[in-house]
Amino acid sequence: MSGNLRTIIPVVSSVFDLIRLRKPIPLFVGPNLNYPTSLSHYTALISIPTTTSTSSSSFTSLTTKPLNPRRRLMSSPAATMFHDNPLVNDICATAVSGAVALFFLRLWQETAKRGLEQKLNRKLVHISIGLAFMLCWPLFSPEYYGALLAALIPGVNIIRMLLLGLGITKDDATVKSMSRFGDHRELLKGPLYYAITMTLASIIYWRTSPVSIAVICNLCAGDGVADIIGRRFGRQKIPYNKNKSLAGSFAMASAGFLASIGYMFYFSSFGFVQKSWEMGFGFLVISLASALVESLPISTELDDNLTVPLTSMLVGCLVF
Repeated sequence: MSGNLRTIIPVVSSVFDLIRLRKPIPLFVGPNLNYPTSLSHYTALISIPTTTSTSSSSFTSLTTKPLNPRRRLMSSPAATMFHDNPLVNDICATAVSGAVALFFLRLWQETAKRGLEQKLNRKLVHISIGLAFMLCWPLFSPEYYGALLAALIPGVNIIRMLLLGLGITKDDATVKSMSRFGDHRELLKGPLYYAITMTLASIIYWRTSPVSIAVICNLCAGDGVADIIGRRFGRQKIPYNKNKSLAGSFAMASAGFLASIGYMFYFSSFGFVQKSWEMGFGFLVISLASALVESLPISTELDDNLTVPLTSMLVGCLVF
């Protein structure tokens, strides 16, 4: 009897330790079972102090079927960064993400006031805001409201673009940093489409989908770098669109692809996606397709802030 107690007490103590520390115990451990049928299924998952009892060694010698690595990676709850309560954590993450976005907005407003070329300033806003926003996604919990709270940040900007674009409110610094010619009505096109893209990417795809990476990276890095490079080195124009250059299109495909690969590694380090050659090839296909569509005259007529994310989303749904 005393030998059995020496075996059972450490097991029970370890189970209570797991519960107290909130470490999830996988239930799908049998080959064809939904729930474990005995305590021995758990002993392979917890640390049991070594004893001299022969009955104790019988517990530790039992093995279980290992969980599928991909399933364990994607289904295990991610650690929260600010607070144990997911909702409190996500509120803190929203505040931090909003502060990061506001910092970049204020930064580019100041550079616009100090005489930085307006077109370059606008593209720096275009590149930095979305990529910095996506950098903050790991701060949020895996709960469904994490994505919704994250989407509030660009969602608020949708309202802001509408108010400024319609002339209901005035903010000359914002208009100057985001428009081509300083006209507030321009905010109802490209900047508004940009904010809508960020919001929908957060709500629909979020951080576990490579489609969200492709959409944001090709819109921000790809389209932004294309304009900067195209204006400086774009002497060779595209035959079917004299407003676009070969250098700009090449820069767009390259920047969108490289940024996508960077975020693939970034999100994989948190367990949101699994990096692979297949995913990298998919990003290449999406970036090439987005660069092709951006080079077409239709992108000039409609606005590439609309055509590029739509192309990335549609192609992304096909390749992923």
